[in-house]
This record gives sequence, structure tokens and C-alpha cells, in this order.
Amino acid sequence: MNKKKFKRVLVVLGGTSGERAVSLDSGKACIKALKNKKYSVKTLDPKFKNLNLINKNNTDVVFNALHGKDGEDGVAQSYFEYLRIPYTHSGVLSSYNAMNKMISKEIFKNNKILTPKYLTIEKKIYSKNKLIKLLIKKKIKFPVVIKPLNEGSSLGVKILKNIRALDKAARSLYKEYNQLMFEQFINGQEVQVAVLNNKTIGAIELIPKRLFYDYKAKYTKKAKTRHVMPARLTPRKYKEVLNLAGRAHRALKCRGVTRSDFKFYKNKFYLLELNTQPGMTKLSLAPEIANYCGINFSNFVEKILLDASINK
Repeated sequence: MNKKKFKRVLVVLGGTSGERAVSLDSGKACIKALKNKKYSVKTLDPKFKNLNLINKNNTDVVFNALHGKDGEDGVAQSYFEYLRIPYTHSGVLSSYNAMNKMISKEIFKNNKILTPKYLTIEKKIYSKNKLIKLLIKKKIKFPVVIKPLNEGSSLGVKILKNIRALDKAARSLYKEYNQLMFEQFINGQEVQVAVLNNKTIGAIELIPKRLFYDYKAKYTKKAKTRHVMPARLTPRKYKEVLNLAGRAHRALKCRGVTRSDFKFYKNKFYLLELNTQPGMTKLSLAPEIANYCGINFSNFVEKILLDASINK
């Protein structure tokens, strides 16, 4: 579709996930950008109005500014497909697969993209002894990263240095989640890569003052995370990580913008995860990468919008 067919944009933002506050910030920034580009903009917050109540008669396209559960995992996308309204970012299956850390890791491995060793355990069969046996079997050594299977923005993620602390963290997280991932911690540089409409545009390096690039490091200025653009890599390695992000984007059949999170350790890149709904706030990385590459924020948002479609 071309720009002329997209006059009336519905920005969907907020929602009910743990990332609601970030989504509201992303949405507000995108609304401003779209208005700068002279689009007619309305909003819908699924916390207050169900997605199946979208008025198709006065909506040409949906700009999805949701993050986390129900917005990034294929649920919202299934509503847009059912209503036959073009929408931004990735489709139902791509969103679901990317959000599910176990499925996405298997897809990365099948496409020969290195990812940290991991195991998953369901709540109903969890025990400390079972965890110890599986860590030994999978040759996962401490420190170990524990994380929910279907959360974004590093929610619930912890890095633990011994079995006692790991077991305690697991029991706490199982109160909220049915399945957890236990992953080998990879040291090294934090490198994140943005892909826009199937083209890899750049890689940024993060130097968190905190233990790792967690929720506070991502979204609060007080955390003082340093952003280095472009990432401090040799030209050859910079090209390699861009290529890996492009391969991951295509392997998951993503659309619009994605951000892939890597660790660079001992001359190897490990892909931690791929985000199909990266943040669009002032501190967000994908817009920062785009801006460095000569794409200002309003143009960046419009490029995402113009890729909107259905049947994806």
C-alpha cells in the first residue's frame, strides 16, 4: 500500500502487560511523529477498549505501539488479521515465535546462529534436584541467567552465581510464571542491531553501569547506560553482526522493524533474543540507530507505517 491509502491511523498503545508504561511512551512519541507527517491519528488502549471494537470504517491502518504480553506475542496481531485491517510490525506467527524464547532459540540454532546454552522447566515438575541434574547434563555453568519464557524488557530476568540463589529466584518467579528458562550467562560486549523493512541499518553498543542491561538500564536516565554508536567492533565484525541480525529477522519471517540483542565474547556473537516491537521512546535503541544512519524519528515511524499489511 502507498501513503495515499493510509490517511487515518489508529495508534494502539498501553495495554495490560508489565511494559504498559513503556508502551504509552512509545505510543505518544509515534503519535507526535505521525501528526508531524500530517496523518489523521486516533488512539486505542486495549486496557479500556477491546481490540475487536476497532471501527474499520474510519481506520485505514493500525500502528501497533504495544509491548509485552498480548501486544507483542501474536494476540493483538490476530485481532488485526481477523478485522482485515493493515497493521505495522510482524505478523501473528512471527510475533509468537519471537516472543517465545524457547521457540526463537531453536529457530536461531536451525539457522546456524549462535545462542547461549539453555534449558526450560515447567512449574509443575520443578525441583532443585531436577534443576541441578539438567544444568550438569546441558553443561551450563554459573553464573546462570533465569528468565520468564514470554516477557520482554528484561522483566523477571536475574543473573545468579550459585544454586541456592538460583533455586530461590526460580521459586519466586514460578509464583507468576508457568515455565522458566535457565540460560548460560555470556559475558562481553552488549551489541544491539536494528533491521528496518528487511534492511539491516546499524549496530549500537551498550555499556550499562548496572550488572546487565535490565529494565532500569533500558528506561531510566539515572541508570546512565552509555550508548556507543556505531558499536566498537572491527569493520569485519560489524558487518558480521549486521548479517546475523538480518538472517534472524528473515528466519523468523519478521516485518517492519526488529531489534536483535547480541553478546560479543571471545570473538563470537551470541544472539540472546529478537524483539519484534522494539521501544520507540527517547531512550530507545532502534530510533537512535536509525537517526545515526540519517533517518530522523518522524521518517523512521513513517517507514514502519508504510510497510503495514495483512496476511503476514
